[in-house]
Amino acid sequence: MDSLIAASARALAAGDALGALKRVALRDDPPALALRGIAMAQLGEHPRARELLRRAARGFGAHEEVARARCVVAEAEVALAVRDLGSSPRSLAAALATLEA
Repeated sequence: MDSLIAASARALAAGDALGALKRVALRDDPPALALRGIAMAQLGEHPRARELLRRAARGFGAHEEVARARCVVAEAEVALAVRDLGSSPRSLAAALATLEA
């Protein structure tokens, strides 16, 4: 994990979504996309957050199952926030099984 990703994650944990965005706004690697998606969700930009989280999940490789599962769970949280309960529970169940393992 590079220093900008770590700093962005710390900013998100502290509730500073704009500070997190400043650090990763121009990056398109999967960890940055995931952090941007979480920051956008905290700012109430739910459609953009879901798009970023989906791109991040697709961008993580096969050896990064936990990171992909975290993106799926974060996307489910965003869906819950906007009361969009029509998505498939199968992908969420698979993500939860990955995180439990």
